[in-house]
Amino acid sequence: MLFFAQILRWRLPKSLVIWHVCHGVVGVYDSIDDLLCKGSLLSKLPENLDQHRLDKLTLTLSRSELRRRVQELGTLYQLTAEFAGTRDLQEVLNIVAATVVEVLRAKACSIRLINEDNDELLVKAVANLSADYLDKGPIHLSQSLIDQEILATGKPVYIANQQTDPRVLYPLEARREGLVSALCAPMTYKNRTEGIIRVYTPRMHVFDSFEVGLLEAIASQAATAIVNARLYSEAVVSATMKRQLALAGEVQRRMIPQSPPQLPGFDIDTAYVPTYELSGDFFDFIPLGDGREGIVLCDVVGKGVRASLLTASVRASLRAHVANNPEVTDVLAKVNRDLCADTQTSDFATMFYGVLDPAGRTVSYSSAGHIAPILVRSGAIKELTVGGGVLGIDADATWPAEKVDLQKGDILFLYTDGLSEAMNFNDEEFGSERVKDALLEAIELGRDANGIVGHVLWQMRRFAGLQTRFDDLTLVVFKVL
Repeated sequence: MLFFAQILRWRLPKSLVIWHVCHGVVGVYDSIDDLLCKGSLLSKLPENLDQHRLDKLTLTLSRSELRRRVQELGTLYQLTAEFAGTRDLQEVLNIVAATVVEVLRAKACSIRLINEDNDELLVKAVANLSADYLDKGPIHLSQSLIDQEILATGKPVYIANQQTDPRVLYPLEARREGLVSALCAPMTYKNRTEGIIRVYTPRMHVFDSFEVGLLEAIASQAATAIVNARLYSEAVVSATMKRQLALAGEVQRRMIPQSPPQLPGFDIDTAYVPTYELSGDFFDFIPLGDGREGIVLCDVVGKGVRASLLTASVRASLRAHVANNPEVTDVLAKVNRDLCADTQTSDFATMFYGVLDPAGRTVSYSSAGHIAPILVRSGAIKELTVGGGVLGIDADATWPAEKVDLQKGDILFLYTDGLSEAMNFNDEEFGSERVKDALLEAIELGRDANGIVGHVLWQMRRFAGLQTRFDDLTLVVFKVL
């Protein structure tokens, strides 16, 4: 109905309604003078035609014109319905081109959308134009005076004769195609021009105010439909990507241990909180077959899809080498060589790898650039700092190892930088000191491994509030019983 309201305002700003009693005909028009304007059939009537016959003919022609306008508005209503029910962009453009030719009784129509990458107007839909004409050459905004004027003013531009107008880029091709007059209108949505629609006639034609307004209305609604179709297409792609990411996230989470191992003399708990569907953190427990357990905590550079692929690569390499030789220095060296061979220098990872021996109550470890794990014994903190640089930079790097004896009541706390680098609204980091304070508080409260994880996370969240997290977070806690 918006179409009808707009176009009736354009066409009948001060409409007159005349009832002819003899013929029972209602004539609707701006004025008699308007019907006698340039281009009207009445302008060709003999000057000596008596007023009574003129009135009768005027009313007849007015009724015919009104019928045509009503038919055109009906077509516009159908076009609106098509726009509402069609979400395929190409189908929308094809409908627009065909409809313009029909309602304006034109020879042909073309729709070009703006390619912002190279300022070219690309043909996206046509009606009744030959392939030879379409292949005539590109139209760049920087070269087309007509299109520059349309974009500058936001209003239609009329071309009386394409074959002689100096602004036309391809006059010879227009002559071969049989195109004479043209009307070009911008397809604008919220002050952004999406493209330009052109309608062509086979002979000289002056477009009246109704035809200009009609093309503007179609162009405006077409721009809205184009934007809606594009948004729908983007939404479909986005939803598909989201589903794919969700599936990938499920696969990645299945690689993460669903529960900690049950090792004699140890209480173990973990927390794994990815920022997005896919994470750059992972931890793992690897049974070594002799009662010992491999312990891994890794943080690769970045987040999201790229980081998740890198974690999968590191995890696969790690497990392959652990199966052959679980010793700490050997495993880190081989994983490092794999990472250096398969990735760029910008792809690297930090890793803590240790071998826990429950029977001997020892842990042998080395840290490849990872945040030092915290060992708490009798309220005193010791950081496990033995190790070397990150993985993936130097293929010849080596990592020394350290063996630590564990005692009853010891707490071994491993974490990634998503914990210590959590920020509040003052852009302050939670920091390693607050991590240690929260850990000591939990131990003083007599918490088990699960309670320690929960307390530390609670203190971090109290500090950060509702601030957005920017990094993945992983915790692994061992309590010696």
